Amino acid sequence: MRLAPKVFGIHTLGLVAFVLAAVLSFLAATWAASAIEDVSATAVRRALTEEGHSWVGVRADGLSITLTGEAPTEAMRFRALGAAGSVVDAGRVIDAMTVPDPAAIKAPDFSVEVLRNDDGISLIGLVPASEGRDGILARIGALARGGTVTDMLETASHPAPAGWDQALDFGLDALADLPRSKISIGAARVAITAITDSAEQKARIETKLRRNVPAGVVLSLDISAPRPVITPFTLRFVIDEAGARFDACSADTEKARGRILAAARTAGAEAAECTIGMGVPSPAWAGASEAAIAAMAELGAGSVTLSDADVSLIAADSVSQADFDRVVGELETALPEVFSLTAVLTPKPQADTNQGPPEFTATLSEDGRVQVRGRLPDALTRSAVENFARARFGNANIYIATRIDPALPEGWPVRALAALEALDALAEGSVRVRPDLVRVAGVTGSTETAANIARLLSGQLGEGQEFDIQVRYDPRLDPVLALPTAEECIATIAAVLEDGQIAFEPGSATLSPSARPLLDRIAETLKDCADFPIEVAGHTDSQGREEMNLALSEDRAEAVVAALMERRILTGNLHPTGYGESRPVAPNDTEEGREANRRIEFTLLPEAGAAATPADAPLTSKADVPGAGAAEDADAAGDAAQIAPEPRPDDSRPEAAPFEESGSGDEGSGDEGPAMSGDEGAAAEQPAVEEPAPAVGAPAAPVVGSAEAVAEIVPVAVQTPDGDTVKPPARPAPIEARAAEAAETEAAD
Repeated sequence: MRLAPKVFGIHTLGLVAFVLAAVLSFLAATWAASAIEDVSATAVRRALTEEGHSWVGVRADGLSITLTGEAPTEAMRFRALGAAGSVVDAGRVIDAMTVPDPAAIKAPDFSVEVLRNDDGISLIGLVPASEGRDGILARIGALARGGTVTDMLETASHPAPAGWDQALDFGLDALADLPRSKISIGAARVAITAITDSAEQKARIETKLRRNVPAGVVLSLDISAPRPVITPFTLRFVIDEAGARFDACSADTEKARGRILAAARTAGAEAAECTIGMGVPSPAWAGASEAAIAAMAELGAGSVTLSDADVSLIAADSVSQADFDRVVGELETALPEVFSLTAVLTPKPQADTNQGPPEFTATLSEDGRVQVRGRLPDALTRSAVENFARARFGNANIYIATRIDPALPEGWPVRALAALEALDALAEGSVRVRPDLVRVAGVTGSTETAANIARLLSGQLGEGQEFDIQVRYDPRLDPVLALPTAEECIATIAAVLEDGQIAFEPGSATLSPSARPLLDRIAETLKDCADFPIEVAGHTDSQGREEMNLALSEDRAEAVVAALMERRILTGNLHPTGYGESRPVAPNDTEEGREANRRIEFTLLPEAGAAATPADAPLTSKADVPGAGAAEDADAAGDAAQIAPEPRPDDSRPEAAPFEESGSGDEGSGDEGPAMSGDEGAAAEQPAVEEPAPAVGAPAAPVVGSAEAVAEIVPVAVQTPDGDTVKPPARPAPIEARAAEAAETEAAD
């Protein structure tokens, strides 16, 4: 009985020891698990941070590692999983990360606003980071010319939208012509607000911008031109044997212009223009102009000039003294108070038994040469006139043949210098100075030239001095309207092609890298020639199979058009066509002839106005371009003669001018078909040998320069029609018809 308590005590102590051991084991296991979790989580966090995934949250739960957070992209999520899996077993990594919906991420609206004035250029906007802002700033810096460039551009890591590059280039190019402007550039759209110095400059810039806008880019223009300051404020109305007309017309308001033009129509003038400007000497300008025009209409012949507040009336010698006195008296009464009148009645002509009235003349030819002849009062005046002429027209263009006459009237030097200054405003013409008259005649490319000359002479000669202006406006010389014609495009391209030749890779339609600079220059020229429909025709020699040559010629023509398209040329009017070996310009039995036949031709299609000459009947090269040299004789090899066009009496331009750019290549290199023996080859070439040499006016065999070892040089020839002397050959049958004919011939053989 005494042993029971002892046994109980032993059992109790054992139970306590067991419980303590269990608790200690649990605590040790818990601590060990926490330590393992901390070590794993720390290692995973370190690996993610080192690879730039700081956005990932790491949570350890036993042996499992849970990754949380929002991944920027799906690819970033996979990279984070890979980084965690490189530290712990990938099976222990639980992916709890999210990725935003790509459809919910909207690309920003890229745009650039450029402000330019006399102080500098400012830029503000958002541009794609991939495009880089350094290039934009470099182009802007070149335009600023030392002015301030304020850069407030931001970038975003999104791809550039469609049309962004074309719109940006076009907008920055336009900025060069607009020193006071705001240009807003967006994806495939450009809005331009600007101020120009004159209406002519406004029209020229608007025309240039509309012609150069890239395809797919929407252009919005708001260009204004302030009223010009006219000094002296001039109106000159003339009635002579040619009828009634304005040499110069100025008005201060729309209402005043309407009144002046109505008075001119009543006096017999038909179509007339009147410039609205600033600088009018009196609000009564319209009334004074009406009175002066009415007086001249009543006299019937002469001129009246208003220069600021001075009115000078010159009546012709056909006017009677009584009519002159009456009309002048009425005009003095009708003129507002601020205007002063000087009136002169030209005396009746009398027989002159002497050597005639003294004269001073100067002529300006089309090539810029000036001949000065006549009388001057002294050596000092002659030196002044000569120096003035050389300064205005160039030292090498002046021919002086004057003599000293001390008996000349007073004011002769002023009249001579004013005449030379008026001559400088013409493209071509002459001036004649006499004691009673200064006459200016010639051709100009500006509708304002006659008015400017009238202002000049009225200011320089003084009141009561008679002058006559016979200036004809030629739209072809107008810089506003003188966008290149087809002929001018050809001449410009011919000048470009004088400096180099196009090259293809051997035996292929791949353009050689050496051709890039030349294509760039041709593309720059074609920017203003996109309205002319042009056939880009590929030609080969007769070596190799006809089908292979036809395909190669088509591929090369298309390659040229594609290269121009890459240079942002509108190619809608460029029509690539392959003719293979069907149109040789030289015999194929010599290497020189074959090289001439491997070519690319650019020919104006009939829609361009080439009614006199079919588009596919090109004539010779540079000799047919206006200003080219004399004809060259054809040699025995069959080279076509080159002839210069005959001068046109009316100095008109040719109706059309196809131009040719010849290409070369080894179309028939010998490995395109079965080998032939020498006799067989000679037989194959025999038809080309027996062909007669091209007639005068047929395409000339171009002269080919040295070729690089790895490139085929494309000889270039420029062609223009000469409908006066040459009847072009008819267009050959289409390719399909020729192929069918060849098949029938082969079957018959």
